[in-house]
Parts: sequence; C-alpha cells; structure tokens
Amino acid sequence: MASQTVADYLLARLREWDVEKIFAFPGDGINGILAAFGKADNEPKFIQARHEEMSAFQAVGYAKFSGKLGVCMATSGPGAIHLLNGLYDAKLDHVPVVAIVGQTARSAMGGAYQQEVDLLSLYKDVASDYVQMVTVPEQLPNVLDRAIRVAIAESAPTAIIIPSDVQELEYTPPTHAFKMVPSSLGINWPAIQADDAAIRGAAEVLNSGSKVAMLIGHGARNAAAEVREVANLLGAGVAKALLGKDSLPDDLPYVTGSIGLLGTRPSYELMRDCDTLLTIGSSFPYTQFMPEAGKARGVQIDVDPRMIGLRYPYEFNIVADAATALRALMPHLERKEDRSWREGIESNVTRWWSTMRAEAMVEAKPINPMRLFSELSDRLPEDAIITADSGSSANWYARQLKFHGNVRGSLSGNLATMGPGVPYAIGAKFAHPDRPVIAFAGDGAMQMNGMAELITIQRYWHEWSDSRLIVAILHNDDLNQVTWEMRAMGGVPAFLESQALPDVDYAAFASSLGLQGISVASPDELGPAWEKALAAGRPTVLDVRTDPDIPPIPPHATFEQALNGAKAVLKGDDRAAGFVKAGVKVKAQEFLPHGDD
Repeated sequence: MASQTVADYLLARLREWDVEKIFAFPGDGINGILAAFGKADNEPKFIQARHEEMSAFQAVGYAKFSGKLGVCMATSGPGAIHLLNGLYDAKLDHVPVVAIVGQTARSAMGGAYQQEVDLLSLYKDVASDYVQMVTVPEQLPNVLDRAIRVAIAESAPTAIIIPSDVQELEYTPPTHAFKMVPSSLGINWPAIQADDAAIRGAAEVLNSGSKVAMLIGHGARNAAAEVREVANLLGAGVAKALLGKDSLPDDLPYVTGSIGLLGTRPSYELMRDCDTLLTIGSSFPYTQFMPEAGKARGVQIDVDPRMIGLRYPYEFNIVADAATALRALMPHLERKEDRSWREGIESNVTRWWSTMRAEAMVEAKPINPMRLFSELSDRLPEDAIITADSGSSANWYARQLKFHGNVRGSLSGNLATMGPGVPYAIGAKFAHPDRPVIAFAGDGAMQMNGMAELITIQRYWHEWSDSRLIVAILHNDDLNQVTWEMRAMGGVPAFLESQALPDVDYAAFASSLGLQGISVASPDELGPAWEKALAAGRPTVLDVRTDPDIPPIPPHATFEQALNGAKAVLKGDDRAAGFVKAGVKVKAQEFLPHGDD
C-alpha cells in the first residue's frame, strides 16, 4: 500500500473538518494535491472555475449562504495572486474562507525561480489574522487546524502555503517531542452573554425615547424573531444595511428597507427624525445617513468587539450575540403605548413601495431597469437566493426587490468589487442545490467575467436538484454606475471611450452552451420571461435591453448632486436630453399622488 503523502493527509483532514467543497483552479504548483484528489475519489469535491478569482468569489458566496467555511485553492505565483480580490471581498464582508495555495519547491526558493512570489508577504494583509507556510509534514495539522479555527472565529480569510515538494512528501505526524506542536479537531463555541448592567442601562435609554429607530445588519440575521419582538415593544422602525437586506423581510410594515446611497426615503427619514438609535449586527460606514450626533441617544449590539462603538457616539456598546442580547433586553423594555411614531413609519413605508412600483412603470427606451426587478418581486419564490453585482444593479437590488418568506440575498458589500454576482450564485447553488438562485449583473460585469462563468454553470447544473439558476443581465452597453457617478459627483459628462461597451448577444451565447437564453426587448415581455425562467428545467440567461438613461437617483439626492448633473448637461453629455427627461419622470413619482394617498 502506497504511503500517505502530505497532500493525502491535507484532504483527509479537511474531510474530518466536514469540508465538502473546494473551489479551485489547477496548476503545477498544486500538482501533488491534484493527485491526492484523484486518490480520494474527489472528496472533498473539486469545483473548477474558469479563473482563480472566481474560485475565491464562489467560496465567499458558498460561505455567505451556507453559514459554513468556504475553501478555495490555487497554484503558486499567478494563481495565488488571482485569488486576492475574492479574499479581500471575504475580509471586508467578514466571511470565513481558507485559501490553500501552492509555492515553488523549497530548494528553489530565493533563486528567482519561475512563479516564485513571496506569498507570505503578499498575503500578510488579506490574511492578516493567520497566514503560514508548511515546510515539513509534521507542521501541517497544526497549521491547517489553526487556519480553519481562526477563519471561523474571526469571520475572516486565512491562508496556508504548501510548497510543491512538501505536498509529495510522506506524511509523518508530529511526535511527542520538543518543538513539535500537536493539534486537534473541532471547537465548541461559547454563548457570548451580554453584561447585565449594560443591558439595564441600554433598556433605560430605549425606554426613554419616543421615536426609536433600529438599524440592523447581517449580524442580526439569526435574531429575526427577537428583532421583531423588540421593534414591536419599542414601536420602532427598522432600517437595514445593505448586507442585512435578508435579515428581516421587506413585507413587514415597519421595515423601512435599505439605508445609505442605495437606500430608501423611509430609512432616510427614520434616521433623520428619530431620538433613539439601536444598532444590531451592523458596521454601516456612511455616518452621514445616521442621526446627527447629539440628536439621538444610542445603543449598539455586536458580537465582534473590534466593530463595537464605531460610527456613532453610542452610550452602551454591548458585545454579545444579537439574539442572546435581545432576549436579555426584552424583559426590561416597556411597551410604548403611543404608537404615532410607528404609524407614521408604516404610512411612509406603504407610500414608498407604491412609489417604487410607479418608478418601475415609467416608460423608457426600451426597458426601465427598475421594472426588471419589480416584475420579479411579484413572482419571487419564498426560498429564492438572490445575488447582485456591483454597479447599477446594486441600486435596484437594494430598493426594488421586496424580500419575503425565507428569501436570502447578498452582494459585495464593503469592497463593492465588480464581478462577484455570477460566481456568488454558483457558490449559493453548491450551498443549496435545492433552491432557485437568481443573479443580477450589468453587462460590464458579464463582459469582465460573468460570461466565462456561464461555462461553469453549464458544467455543473445537472448536479443540482433544482436546476434553476437565472442570470438577469442589465444590457445597456454602458458602464452605467460610473457614468452616473461622473455626472452626479464630478459634474462632468460621461467619457465614452471609458464607458461605452461593445454590444454582445448574451442570450445567444447562453444558448450556444445549452442553457436557456431569453432576449427581452420590451417591457411587456418581462413578466412572461421571468415566468418562463422560473419554470424552466435548466439555467437561464435573461438578456434584458435596459435604458441607460434611467438615473439611480437617491431619494434624498442633494442639491449639489442635482447641480453637478446639470453641469454635465451644460458640458455636452451626449445623452443629456434622454437622462434629464427620464430623471424628471422618475423623481416626479415621489411627489405625485398614488392610489393609496
């Protein structure tokens, strides 16, 4: 019987940690590990992307939607470099991912050898919580176990580097000897209880307020029942940071939706007018959208002590699990009998959703992008998983999609990188092969990497019990988000050489792969197209011709931003007439009477 190699042991140890998927791309720097996959009958499962960056994004998406550890792997040199953007996405969104990367053989290190990159230096920032190189077999269990524990404990990416020659060495475990470091599997996590005195003090703050606002993030997702109960006791409205969109359903009448540049008017008004703020599981960074300092008292609850006390002068900064802290808080809260604040919030929310529908129905040339999202809201399966790419699709994801039931959703929140929409969806599908997954991406993101990952979808979709993976493309031949940022923030016209995209038939490309491709060129086709995609027995690409002149105007757009848009017009923006006309129509919906008024 052949001896067990370091690579063999690596995969065996990952199986003992219940790692089932490794998102990866091959290369000779990990040949020893690839051989071990063959001997291990592909357990854990090697999932091949078209590019290492996509492997990292898939691992992030898998971790976000499964609640488990994500693992990605790449070869030495360029492969390890390509992982970085996806790993930074994990770092900034606090997602546990372990990267396993190859390295040139030990005998060649320091010799300016092919693909020799100082990976410890390269990874010391992105994997700052733990990065280590394995140089002898006895080191492996300790390094791997620590990388996994630290990634989960810190909700962060970690990395282990294994030189190619080490992978092929015979595995020998650490011995009971000096300078050997044994290791063990598993970890039992404590329940982080809130401080009693802080809970009583926080309750005093919350009870004394008459206009309570709550801001929740992804850290509140497993405390939805407790958030509802506290919101009802306090008569509060609940705004959601972008990564917390799926922490509470949007069909609750007091949920004001997203906050910030991509946010809603009810969330903006909630923060502007409140006298008390309770923040749960969120490190929302844009403090200009929070209450002005001194106008509201504040309490923050977060399980991560590194993220506590940020953004706002809170009186009580409570380090605890969200659900545990809220359960401790509830007996000390007094139900607010005056519900006028809550009633005003609910009225604002009702009108907002009516406004969103009206904005989505504004005529465009040819299709209003908001209507693409609005039509899905009416048909959204209760167990759907939604991903969105960065860019204008993130605006409509935040404002137009009305989550209900057990709908999940995420995007690149803090890095806001282009390109993760489709690979996130692939990671989600491997996390939940029995649930429908829908990705929204602009044509810029599709041309960057999404089209290539359609090939990955084609390769694996037969393995999923629910084969529905829908990629909806906002096809406007424009890098639309930056175009609007140039106008609104810079006061300059769009620079066509940087912003215009070549026209591509995405539906035809999907069809060439054996996927379902649907071209949508008129608004009346949207509803039937969604129904066809949601009923299909295979993945679908919706190639939707959207109007680039529909502006992603924040509901609280400042005079300065409007002035900058006008400056862009005066400086000769080629689409000036179109976007001014469309912008007036869209913005007018906030002020026109609706059926519920």
